Amino acid sequence: MENQNEFLTNEQPKRFQATMQFFGKGSDYFGIIIVNWLLTLITLGIYYPWARARKIKYMYGATSLNDDRFAFLGTGKEMFRGFVKIIIVYFVLFGIIFAMQYFGRNKENPGTVLILLLILYLLFFAVIPLIIHGAYRYRMSRTTWRGIRFGYRGTKKQLYINFLKWIGLTIVTLGIYGAWMQINLRKYLLGNVRFGDANFSYKGDGLDLFLINLKGYFLTIFTFGIFYFWWEKELWNYYIDNIELQKDEQKIQLKSTVTGGGFFGLQIVNLLMTIFSLGLAYAWVEVRTRKFFTENTHLEGDIDLDKITQTEDIYTNAMFDDAGSFFDIDIF
Repeated sequence: MENQNEFLTNEQPKRFQATMQFFGKGSDYFGIIIVNWLLTLITLGIYYPWARARKIKYMYGATSLNDDRFAFLGTGKEMFRGFVKIIIVYFVLFGIIFAMQYFGRNKENPGTVLILLLILYLLFFAVIPLIIHGAYRYRMSRTTWRGIRFGYRGTKKQLYINFLKWIGLTIVTLGIYGAWMQINLRKYLLGNVRFGDANFSYKGDGLDLFLINLKGYFLTIFTFGIFYFWWEKELWNYYIDNIELQKDEQKIQLKSTVTGGGFFGLQIVNLLMTIFSLGLAYAWVEVRTRKFFTENTHLEGDIDLDKITQTEDIYTNAMFDDAGSFFDIDIF
């Protein structure tokens, strides 16, 4: 009986508790930014993909969970191939805009410019799901922790169907459905993210987000903007607190401890640093912001991380990861 009890005890999953850490330094990051800027300038922009890869590698490599660093394995070469494709897409869109201006001057075809404008907007909305899907697939595949890759298993077809349905409902409801669209998008994307043989999920609800935004909007007006920082705190905590990592019957829950006062202090100091340094403190602002959010993220659960196994494939097409940056679409 004693041996049986010992066996059962050994089979119980380990309790996992950890706070993420960030070891980045403003001086180191500033050096990376300066070199990136100079090389991008000298090469007339060609070095840009390598510059992005260096920045991402530094930020990921400076982030630690349970004393183990994350790693980004993407390369400038991979990103350069995607960058070239995005440049081609950019020139196509630029050509459409030029055509709109040209035909807009033609008084005999006053409706042409409206048609071209509609086509441009449709093309933009059509490419957003491609950017999101491709960026998630590439970035997750090239991100590791303890040598185990992340992965994304969503499909372009399903994301397209969902995205068009959600954006349509948002337009029809004059933006009210936007909160549900955000939550549904997070559920779909995170629900298809893997870490080895463990999978993520998101448990948020559109009504909760709508009420947070409704309260935040009116209280920000009534307090002359002061409540804005607490509104942002509530949003950030809601996004993080509803993320789970699951494996079989075990799970790990993420928890944010960001406070309104802490967020207020972060933003005010960042603003003052930026103003009085004439923007030169950008690297220090980025590093202290990353450190603030990273070290206010805690994980707790019963998944034995030592037993997570490699399951995800390598994906090296960085086109849409570049596109997210190029068109300023916030993905991660």
